[in-house]
Amino acid sequence: MPLRKFIAVLLVLFPGLCFGKSDAIAESQNALTMREHRVWASPKREIEFAAIGHTSRSSCEATRPPEALATPSPLLDNPKINARIKVSFIIGTDGRVHSPFILESAGRQDDQVVLDAVRTWRYRPATCNGVPTESEARIGFSGR
Repeated sequence: MPLRKFIAVLLVLFPGLCFGKSDAIAESQNALTMREHRVWASPKREIEFAAIGHTSRSSCEATRPPEALATPSPLLDNPKINARIKVSFIIGTDGRVHSPFILESAGRQDDQVVLDAVRTWRYRPATCNGVPTESEARIGFSGR
């Protein structure tokens, strides 16, 4: 078996096998892995939820607030120590975030990063008598 085919077979059978991997590449990949874990971790956040009133509906006897399914943290490049960003948004009946806007700003760039992250969040929508309903949410982010 020629050497190239042998190496190709080894790489197929053992995908983690890498020849001549430098320490700098390994450290870079480790840093990226750590950053990815921080982004996709499900942190406990203090979020305020409020039902959106609808005049056509009767009162809700059995309510359930929205439940977070995927809410990765925004990665601010240079988080300022005392910076605080507060965002308000609507959680639709589809569980997606609608109409996010900034209530407290920390600067244009950081605000945009937070808005982009919040737009990707997914929830199990709030329910009123077992029927999915819209709700309003507010959340704050700080550089601490």
